[in-house]
Amino acid sequence: MGKIAEALEKAGYQEGIQQNMERCTQEVPEIKQTSASTSDKKTAETAESSKVLCGRWDERLFNAVNDDVYLPEVFKVLRSRILHPKKGGKPPQTIMVTSAIPKEGKSFVTANLGISLAHGMDQHSLLVDCDLRKPSLAKIFGLDKSVGLVDHLRDHVNLSELISKTSMKKLSILTSGKPAVNPAELLSSSRMHALVEELSNRYEDRFIIFDSPPILVAAESSVLAGQVDAVILVVRQGGASTMDIQKVVDIIGSERIIGIVFNDRTLTYFEKSLAGNYY
Repeated sequence: MGKIAEALEKAGYQEGIQQNMERCTQEVPEIKQTSASTSDKKTAETAESSKVLCGRWDERLFNAVNDDVYLPEVFKVLRSRILHPKKGGKPPQTIMVTSAIPKEGKSFVTANLGISLAHGMDQHSLLVDCDLRKPSLAKIFGLDKSVGLVDHLRDHVNLSELISKTSMKKLSILTSGKPAVNPAELLSSSRMHALVEELSNRYEDRFIIFDSPPILVAAESSVLAGQVDAVILVVRQGGASTMDIQKVVDIIGSERIIGIVFNDRTLTYFEKSLAGNYY
């Protein structure tokens, strides 16, 4: 624990880490809207979730920071590119993270990007697990996966009962819930479109990151890509072929892709030497 905590503190990830090591559930009084004066942002944030949940984070999330001090800096660079677009203008508020094929590491990238954004000076982040076939975010953050996005889309359960605040002050998660028998229909529905609109319009300082299924194996991801502000494509070294990646770019549109994360790349000895202490 000492080594992990020290590394996380250096990387800026210290907040709430001790709480994350053990499962805990802390009740938060539910605030009901009784008048127009109670609809301000602070009240809405408190009422959004009736529970603050935290659990044992996936070992990979700890090891990524504990064993490789370079990795958090990579996500800080990605965060900067989101907050400060090259062409200026307003930063994308709703961002979909996807890949061409499975096992490219998109959920891991989603988790780290959410953490990095939540540690910004003025930003909050909400992670939404849209991979209804093989959800990962609940496991990564040690959260209950019994209810989530599926319950909202299928059974009309209120979002206030499904969004979980984590032990990190500015990070919330909407897990997928139990696997659905009709994931394509749910994610392509008008109710999903309304959800994206609602989440993006509710808070100006919140970034909503959608972890979506791989585009070439789940048709609904291309529908979601058309509803968000921008897309991040994750490519693992030795994974998707150049042809597969080009197919994804053609489906989404190159103008909508704000970045490609080349995941799990092995640096050569020469590259490590050039990086020196920055490696």
